[in-house]
Amino acid sequence: MMTHETFDHEDDNQITRRKLFKTLGAAAGVAAFAPSVVLGQAPGPATPLSTITDPPRDFGPGGRPSTYPDPDLLTVDPRFNQLRRFNTPIQRLWTGALWSEGPAWSSQGRYMVWSDIPNNRQLRYLEDDGRVTVFRYPSNNSNGNTFDFQGRQLSCEHLTRRVVRYENDGSVTVIADTYNGAHLIGPNDVVPHPDGSYWFTDLGAGGQLYEGTPDAAGGPSNPDGLLNPRLGQPPEIGTLTREIPANLYRVDPDGRVDLAVSNEEIGGGTNGLAFSPDYRKLYAVSGGVVHSFDVGDDNRCTNMQQFSDFMVDGVQCRTDGIRSDVNGNLWCSSNAGLNLGYSGVTVWSPEGELLGRIRLPETCGNICFGGPERNRLFMVASQSLYSLYLSTQGASPG
Repeated sequence: MMTHETFDHEDDNQITRRKLFKTLGAAAGVAAFAPSVVLGQAPGPATPLSTITDPPRDFGPGGRPSTYPDPDLLTVDPRFNQLRRFNTPIQRLWTGALWSEGPAWSSQGRYMVWSDIPNNRQLRYLEDDGRVTVFRYPSNNSNGNTFDFQGRQLSCEHLTRRVVRYENDGSVTVIADTYNGAHLIGPNDVVPHPDGSYWFTDLGAGGQLYEGTPDAAGGPSNPDGLLNPRLGQPPEIGTLTREIPANLYRVDPDGRVDLAVSNEEIGGGTNGLAFSPDYRKLYAVSGGVVHSFDVGDDNRCTNMQQFSDFMVDGVQCRTDGIRSDVNGNLWCSSNAGLNLGYSGVTVWSPEGELLGRIRLPETCGNICFGGPERNRLFMVASQSLYSLYLSTQGASPG
């Protein structure tokens, strides 16, 4: 148990830092503390999960409330101050997953759904009372989720290696499970387009023992046939073998599946996806960084560019899940590995300039905008769910 003196020490420390932030400005304040942040990344004994607060911040339900402005919400460029709020905290809403992914907001239901992939379930955060319930079990080891412009949920399933849509009448439609006669390898993320199409990535995680089931004997994820892909699975599962590379696809409203970006083009397959607010650019994550494409009237993706190398203070902040706000800024989950203080969310201008960061005590896998006004950022980070209110809105549903 912390002593009274410990709390007093924390208050004095935080007040001093707030005064420095106020005096120097948010961007200068971040620079002022850069040496201590960098020092916190050096190999050695475990360092505090938050590199500002002392003693370490407790995100648990009995934890001490954060001060305003939240010390783990960092302005790098003054433009970030127009997007953040200074009187709201980062909140941990729930913990208890194994690996959280694929958050998506239902505007009609006013809930947020996400995937706990290894536990083979989807979870739901209810906005009205803050409860978290099991939404769908089993989920076929679903990963990415979204809601389309008609309010229907789409899910990428690792186990069955397909993309499905849950209809408003309760039935389920298979949106894509093959390309040119070959079975998909494990869809990862999916985004809707106003023209009625769906764009999705097929990264190959369906062949994992932990998040799906291995290939049949001889397949790339089970070359020696030592793994039994049928253990613990329905009788129809365990017969697939990877046949095609990790590509990015577009599903036309008529159901046709077209190749949008090949594995060879982007080099290593893609996972997270997002459109710009005008749907003229497609952002795709590959190898932990983001590439942008121009999307033509013929739906062809051209002019591939690296959006950013995602290096922050010399630390690789690899991303997976991404979302665009109405201003065209890109909000990206951050996985900095053992570099405590750099995992969470990074925020970038449309030109690829770092605007700000949200620090979390866990690796952040994916994000989405939600809430009735779509101004609440939900962050699924390893085992937990976090949220933060903003002064901007997400650009698209789901």
